[in-house]
Amino acid sequence: MLFLAREHLKLQPRLVLMLLKLLLLLCAQRCEPTVLFLTVSPSQPIEGNSMKLACRTPHPLQKVGVQFCFFKDGSALGLRWTHSPELRIPALTRKDSGSYWCEARAAAPRAVRSGRVRIDVRRIPVHNVSLETQPPGGRVMEGEKLLLLCLATAGTGDITFRWYRGALGSDLGEKTQRSLTAEFEIPAVREGDAETYYCAADNGHGPSLSGLVSVAVRVPVSQPVLTLEAPGAEKAVGEVVELHCEAGRGSPPIRYQFYHEEVPLGNRSAPFGGGASFNLSLTAEHSGNYSCEADNGRGAQRSEVVPLYVTVPVEDGENLPSTILEGLLGSLGLTTVALLFCCWLKRRAGRRSARDPPRSPPSPVPRESTYLNSTAPVQQQPIYENVNVVSGGEVYSLVYYMQQERQSAAVPSLRAQVQDKVSWNSCCSSSRLFLLGSGSHTFKRMATKE
Repeated sequence: MLFLAREHLKLQPRLVLMLLKLLLLLCAQRCEPTVLFLTVSPSQPIEGNSMKLACRTPHPLQKVGVQFCFFKDGSALGLRWTHSPELRIPALTRKDSGSYWCEARAAAPRAVRSGRVRIDVRRIPVHNVSLETQPPGGRVMEGEKLLLLCLATAGTGDITFRWYRGALGSDLGEKTQRSLTAEFEIPAVREGDAETYYCAADNGHGPSLSGLVSVAVRVPVSQPVLTLEAPGAEKAVGEVVELHCEAGRGSPPIRYQFYHEEVPLGNRSAPFGGGASFNLSLTAEHSGNYSCEADNGRGAQRSEVVPLYVTVPVEDGENLPSTILEGLLGSLGLTTVALLFCCWLKRRAGRRSARDPPRSPPSPVPRESTYLNSTAPVQQQPIYENVNVVSGGEVYSLVYYMQQERQSAAVPSLRAQVQDKVSWNSCCSSSRLFLLGSGSHTFKRMATKE
């Protein structure tokens, strides 16, 4: 009896343990999970990255008939119930920060809930912000489009970009977007848009500023004006004339080209703006039209045409034939006039002689020579007497010469010849001498103009 009691006491703990195991096995498939855990990967999620949520138990669960659901701040995420114990969020934002948990259930309507997990999505501040321009280098022509590109090398979430002009920071505009790059456009730049620019980017941790970028607005050249040292004036060969070409508007550098009758003479550069000059030593071939051209890369502009006249001096050798010809023509003209005048005087004298018969000059009283026996005649002093005014301003004088003649046989014949011969000179001289023979005396008639 005692033996049986002892054996019964030994078998009782074993029996109780076996009975407990049997009960667990019978209820294993019907019982729902009593403990759930929510895991987050990564543990410190970063804004913009993905995050995975997993609902797990200490012991493996039979997945047949078990459903899971994930919650954030009391709201279900995704599909309300799913057979997957994991949920992936592809791109986190600051709004994804909050309190998360999960639930699991089997056939019974009652679900088992996990503990709450606080998730804070970490945001990376914006840094390394820079400003770029299109066209590159900040050089843009007036009227063209200008793009200001603001870039950040790092930063998460929505970033607010702002653009500023000038050192004082005149606000141009802003954009907010989930991107590390944003652009601001100026559709048509003007000359006044030549300034310094910068931008700022902020995602909630404070603005990050870029460096200053200078924008140069290149202005196309206007029509240049060409001026000479003395516009429109005649210049002599050998002088130096300065051709000055200048455009009123235009961004430097400006290249000026000079032309003579569309033939290039040379070019000059104005690296800092303004005009340029070209010196020209004049020759006889430099007469003509001049112009200039200005170009700064936007398009060349041509000036108005300016004429230049070069005076060529005449050499003495070249002028000699014309001088001789002029002298000959002048002499010939004077000679012709003198001949015509003399002929007119001669005709007039002839007509007057025909109308008025010549008057006989009074016979002078002969005086005898005191040297009668001398072999050579002795000449006496002449006697002058005004006889008559024939025409105009001409006065005729008679001059008497008396001399003793020797007796000779040849004398009467010579005297007769002298008496019959009258010598009449031409009238074409200003002083004329006429010889008259009368008896034994010889007369000289001189005509002078008063």
